[in-house]
Amino acid sequence: MPDDVFELFDLEIEVIGSDRPMVCNHQIGDRLFLSGENLSMPPGQSFPIYPLAALLPLLPAKQRDTHPNDWMTTDAVVACPDPHCGGRFLIRRTGRTAFRHGETTRVTLRAEAP
Repeated sequence: MPDDVFELFDLEIEVIGSDRPMVCNHQIGDRLFLSGENLSMPPGQSFPIYPLAALLPLLPAKQRDTHPNDWMTTDAVVACPDPHCGGRFLIRRTGRTAFRHGETTRVTLRAEAP
């Protein structure tokens, strides 16, 4: 059986300000954490669904190794999707977590690539 270990970056997503006021229900310093498929936040903190919906498609790509010249490697700030809100979200790669293929899917690994 081939080695089925792979690593993903752990992410921290922090609300940062801009030169425009925020109108959505997020506050500077609010944060989310992503490890593998699990999203968490500090106790007692909430996070609005609209900016979360804008962030979610980017997070799996930010978890993976990317080429140093790829914009996914260099760009880390995402704007709130509300055009009237000045909220921005900083995505940081904070570490790595190892996972096993066999613990994350029912699809078996092949000995060689498909």
